[in-house]
Amino acid sequence: MDASVFEIIRTNLLAKQRNLAAWLQGTPAAKRSRHLGPAGEGEVHAHLRTLDAALSQATGQTLGLCTVCRDHVDRNLLEMDYTASVCLDHLSPDERRTLEDQLELSQVVQRALLPHQLPSIPGVELAVFSRPAQIVGGDCFDFYQYRDGAYGLAIADVADHGIAAGMLMASVQTALRTLVPQGVSPADVAEQLNRFFCHNVHFTTFVTLFLGRLEPATHALTYCNAGHNAPLLWQAGRAAWLAPTGAAIGLVEDSRAAAESASLAPGDVLLLYTDGVTEARNRQAEQFGSDRLAALVREHTALSAPELVQALRQQLHVFADGQPLADDTTVVACKFDEQPPQTEEGA
Repeated sequence: MDASVFEIIRTNLLAKQRNLAAWLQGTPAAKRSRHLGPAGEGEVHAHLRTLDAALSQATGQTLGLCTVCRDHVDRNLLEMDYTASVCLDHLSPDERRTLEDQLELSQVVQRALLPHQLPSIPGVELAVFSRPAQIVGGDCFDFYQYRDGAYGLAIADVADHGIAAGMLMASVQTALRTLVPQGVSPADVAEQLNRFFCHNVHFTTFVTLFLGRLEPATHALTYCNAGHNAPLLWQAGRAAWLAPTGAAIGLVEDSRAAAESASLAPGDVLLLYTDGVTEARNRQAEQFGSDRLAALVREHTALSAPELVQALRQQLHVFADGQPLADDTTVVACKFDEQPPQTEEGA
């Protein structure tokens, strides 16, 4: 393999290592805990040790040596997974098919994205707002359908903003558009996404993700929260927070994302948001915070979803005293305003 390939891989691995180390050192404990979900910081250190070993091998140009034939594995495979150590020709048929599918996905994520549109979900009113801190942002929201017809919704946030974050988020969003229609479980999709990106040399940071699945007949919500801000569920006159059930995508080696569920009823409000909302600051450097967010929803539960999003935007503007928001800001509001259609069994 050409020496320039190892230099490219080494440069990207160093960037990944620096970003993870800076996150450990410079992120407040509460935010680190949210991004990790049930995982521990020891798992991040384990990920850093894997990076150290890969960097040493890249420097010595031994990275990607096949344990069977002692030749280097395919460059595309090594860029997708810098821990790869077996050539495609030496894998079992099932292992080869799995890797070929992942290689195909790695090409798919480079394609341009189509504009997202709000779906029509019976009994659910949707509204969104998204504004990047710079010309290009690292937030995204999207809607999908699982292979069995259930509705999917997602919100994600790259641990950075600007052009690089926007390019990375485009890859994550495209990967989700490929994976969700093939799956049935948000947790399974999140784990596949982590496996795909964790060892990818071009993926040099991490992404928080909330991915939900809404049953069209019952409005039962199943979700996975991979280190993302806990969405606010306003239900029966009180706020519930859908806390992380797994670590952020790309943060730990072997992420296990648990699934949780909630039953939604008319009048309930589900508010997804990125940390540009709760971490917005006023001139006294106070954060907007989750308490203000819950108070706003409590005061405006009678509003439609678009009116609720507008009320939040107005309150953020007043809170910041007209200052531009420093981080990418995205909100997805779901207002459950009528009973979902009944199935034949429930009729």
